[in-house]
Amino acid sequence: MSRFQVKKVAVLGAGVMGAQIAAHLVNVKVPVVLFDLPAKEGPKNGVVTKAVEGLKKLKPSPLGVADDAALVQQANYEEHMELLRECDLVIEAIAERMDWKLDLYKKIAPFVAPHAIVASNTSGLSITKLSDALPEAIKPRFCGIHFFNPPRYMYLVELIATPATQPKILDDLETFVTSVLGKGVVRAKDTPNFIANRVGIAGMLATMREVEKFGLTYDVVDDLTGKKLGRASSGTFRTADVVGLDTMAHVIKTLQDTLSAETDPFYGSFATPEVLKKLLELGNLGQKTKAGFYKKAGRDILRFELDSETYVPAGEKADEVYGRMLKKPAAERLKLLRNSTGPQGQFLWSILRNSFHYAAVHLATIAETARDVDFAMRWGFGMKQGPFELWQEAGWLQVAQWIQEDIDAGKALSKAPLPKWVFEGPVAKAGGVHTPEGSFNPTSGQFEPRRVLTVHARQLFPEAVLGSDAPKWQTAGRTVHEDDTVRLWTLDHDVLIASIKTKMHAISPELCEGLQLAVDTAEKDFAGLVIWSGDEMFSVGADLQVMLPAFMAVGVSAIEDAEGFMQQTMLKLRYAGVPVVSAIRGMALGGGCELAVYSHKRVAAMESYIGLVEVGVGLVPGAGGLTYIARRAAEMQAQSTHKDLLPFLTEGFTAAAMAKVGTSALESRKLGYLLDSDVIVPNKDELLYVAIAETRAMATTGWRAPLKRLFPVAGRSGKATIQGQLVNMRDGGFISQHDFRIASLIANVVTGGDVDTGTLVSEEYLMTLERQAFCELVQHPKTQERILGMLSTGKPVRN
Repeated sequence: MSRFQVKKVAVLGAGVMGAQIAAHLVNVKVPVVLFDLPAKEGPKNGVVTKAVEGLKKLKPSPLGVADDAALVQQANYEEHMELLRECDLVIEAIAERMDWKLDLYKKIAPFVAPHAIVASNTSGLSITKLSDALPEAIKPRFCGIHFFNPPRYMYLVELIATPATQPKILDDLETFVTSVLGKGVVRAKDTPNFIANRVGIAGMLATMREVEKFGLTYDVVDDLTGKKLGRASSGTFRTADVVGLDTMAHVIKTLQDTLSAETDPFYGSFATPEVLKKLLELGNLGQKTKAGFYKKAGRDILRFELDSETYVPAGEKADEVYGRMLKKPAAERLKLLRNSTGPQGQFLWSILRNSFHYAAVHLATIAETARDVDFAMRWGFGMKQGPFELWQEAGWLQVAQWIQEDIDAGKALSKAPLPKWVFEGPVAKAGGVHTPEGSFNPTSGQFEPRRVLTVHARQLFPEAVLGSDAPKWQTAGRTVHEDDTVRLWTLDHDVLIASIKTKMHAISPELCEGLQLAVDTAEKDFAGLVIWSGDEMFSVGADLQVMLPAFMAVGVSAIEDAEGFMQQTMLKLRYAGVPVVSAIRGMALGGGCELAVYSHKRVAAMESYIGLVEVGVGLVPGAGGLTYIARRAAEMQAQSTHKDLLPFLTEGFTAAAMAKVGTSALESRKLGYLLDSDVIVPNKDELLYVAIAETRAMATTGWRAPLKRLFPVAGRSGKATIQGQLVNMRDGGFISQHDFRIASLIANVVTGGDVDTGTLVSEEYLMTLERQAFCELVQHPKTQERILGMLSTGKPVRN
């Protein structure tokens, strides 16, 4: 069977979604042509040009590196239709107007390549009706593809087939979206708003109704419905502001226009809330207009008040008793909420009951299995658990009985009873919809396993739903050694894996012992070592909470010993006799960054944030970070014809002195923390697979550790040049006196201290300078103030 390859993609429509989809394609190195209407005045590509330029200004950035906007090929429908013939995938992303989309399909149809997949990025229009305008030859290659906004960051993509869509087309597209775009795919049925928006927006509308019923303020509701409830930290109303109130209103209108009381028993709760109508009337569309349910006034956050149509001070928090309730085990938590007498507790029970009720009633019509609903709500709405998972964890039949009692008592949003499968048959017998055999499909009445495609083999530990008993990386494979700080284990008896267990994967002396043991064990019994910790972050760096008490108890000698041991650990990794690969995801900061750069290779997820951030707590990198910067500068100079070392040093010095963090793996590569030879992996769940493969490839192709060698430094003249610039910044008020001191110490280390330009030094020599600078700053009152401030508030202190 021939393999479907996507060599080029066309995106039709340079609006918010189209332009950002194009940006993400650039991020993952897929050539893309962005089309829109020809401009009425000026250059014909003016509409697209404006959209591409706008990508550079958006926050959060849709581009891994802003300059890569230039890689988006610009086109218009009048002059460049022939370019469509070169594209293997065509994604239509114009405005949500059925007539506009159908008209565009008629125009592009003659130019679509005979093998190309055509997909509509719509948030809710009927995919089958959209296909009506396509020739019979294209219909089998047409489907829906629903990206969530912003496309770079949101993991969920829904794929929707029509009755004519060939199954292989969806399989091919899911493979591309999963591995190349790095997304989690859910297949939805062709119903209004598909799965995530259908359940999620209905839930937001229901929440707004319950807010009015219980008389709660928006800030209290957001406090209750954010992290405390296991949902996105932005809660309900802040999320609406971020999404855009006009976008939300459009999705609500789709529900209103395409559903009825006959097709959806919850239809009566789909009315547009009065507060949303008023905000739309005022033009307050949320974050994009800097005013919605909330707005910022200076440093103050205000919330909208419907009665007065004005903004009043926000910041009110929920009653602490409900925060404590929400920390209880699921069964106890729901029982406490249902039995609570306060409005906040009753509100929480009501919105959870509504979500369970709605999901159960509509499961058969919107999704194949309950798994699809739970994944859609996790990946599309930032929930820690989907509705079915929480229901099952809390006790399936007991919760079902509570829901039905509320329905019968008229407390629910709809009189529709729970489906029979909730109380009878395999679900009732299994105690829920998720089992090791699979998740419940109400159409077939069976538990069905997750669809298996070849690409899924690259996900060694994919996300799984509660109740599936999927293998967990914490216990998988064969354990070689485990203690409180690290687990050393293997899946294949060939590559050793070191997984950090400390809180936030902070680096302590005990962890360094574990990493040194990992190197010794790998050299003795394995072909290589992968450092991978399996969850949201690589490492936040040195453990300050351990460091400060040691300093207070023993003095600076304790700090010097700890830093020296960390440096020894980094050098042991660098000169290990087997390849060491760091598999990075999320934050790799400070010591975490040093751990990465002292590995022989890095495999990084696209959303990796790497940098030396010690300046933020008044310190300098102390475990070899500055030594790495100096060595890399010397290596880059050696590969060029430039005789001056300083230009190669400047970027690394600036990154460390300003605590720059790469806001993507791509930007981290520009900062020098990732090299061109390192691998960037779009899908976080493929990280371990790729890291093991890279390690094995290095081992089998004759890899050898680098030889220890001396390298030149910029010396006192280079330091003087940097120092002069720092003086100007200090005297100009751009940096404080303490910042000046820290930056001067960084300059001293990366230039080699008081030596002549070109002096050859060792890594150990520079690491000694690092330790001295680090220990000097630890004793400084202003640094201690910064450390204590960070530990107590989590925010940097500027002094």
